[in-house]
Amino acid sequence: MPSSSSQSVDPIAVEAVRERVNAALAEFMDGQSALLSGISAQLLPVTEALREFLLDGGKRLRPAFCYWGWRGAGGASEDPSIARAAAALELLQASALVHDDLMDRSDTRRGLPSVHRRFEALHRSSGWRGDREQYGASAAVLLGDLLLIWCDELFLRSGLPSMRVLAAKPVFDLMRTEVMVGQYLDVLEPVAGDSTDEGALARTRTVLHYKSAKYTIERPLQIGALLAGAGPEVLTAYSEFGLPLGEAFQLRDDLLGVFGDPAVTGKPAGDDLREGKRTLLIAHAMRGLGAADARRLDRRLGAPDLTAEEIPELRRLVERSGAAELVEDRIAELMRQSLDALDAAPLSGGPARAALLALAEAATVRKY
Repeated sequence: MPSSSSQSVDPIAVEAVRERVNAALAEFMDGQSALLSGISAQLLPVTEALREFLLDGGKRLRPAFCYWGWRGAGGASEDPSIARAAAALELLQASALVHDDLMDRSDTRRGLPSVHRRFEALHRSSGWRGDREQYGASAAVLLGDLLLIWCDELFLRSGLPSMRVLAAKPVFDLMRTEVMVGQYLDVLEPVAGDSTDEGALARTRTVLHYKSAKYTIERPLQIGALLAGAGPEVLTAYSEFGLPLGEAFQLRDDLLGVFGDPAVTGKPAGDDLREGKRTLLIAHAMRGLGAADARRLDRRLGAPDLTAEEIPELRRLVERSGAAELVEDRIAELMRQSLDALDAAPLSGGPARAALLALAEAATVRKY
């Protein structure tokens, strides 16, 4: 076990970061709510939806990695501005989730109606004219775009020195580009990719890296480091720690998307099967099954007429393929790489190393 595991971090201090981020989000939303209410009383449902989506739930992983990336690079723990800068990453995450739920036709998020379903219900209950599904989709696109605009606003107005913010902004922008093109490649694979060809695993890993791994851990760490004035050696160390950890995080998410308990995840059972996500888990399953079963999985995965009764059958196919064991082995291998890199990283800031270790464990050993 890496020596970093022998260090300890006060759980209260880790939870305090989450509370500071939540407070920064609440303060920001108070200001934005006042702005929207001044434009029109008809925007009250927008304000309510965004406030609930942002403030009720969420692991706050990206802000946490940003904050502890800051501390590990020598940032001062008492500076309140870092909580606002880190909270901007949660606005970006919320934007991505609103759009992702729409693209995946997801009914729920964190056990509540997804944004497009919420506005469909508003249309229905209000007795408005026109197509309620189109209205819900339009509202979700616009609200996701609004959150994307706001993440830039909060980041630039965090209160940190302008030179530090400008130094971090290129990585902040790169992160947003990476997650958007990663999302596009994720949308492309089910319609244009061939799950049985030799390039499927490589394409799946590309999606995994850009849609999730970099965006969830590596870039937030680097943004925090740049906000603290770190040099290239810290950025490299954060990449070596964060990228394999981000991949492990997404692989755990993929397993939960097929085998997770809906009561814990807040998503329907086998949601990734219904949505037709071509994850590394599915790519391995295609190779581990016989030809007939692989064709069955490939044909019914994400099919428009897929029934709830078929989900357990598809789950059994994935289970029988041995893919879950391969993914678990890969998670363990990636965690070893990540923790070795953390152990060697030139970090300062007292508890940062232990906090990053705790976050690594939370990101990969989880049920939701």
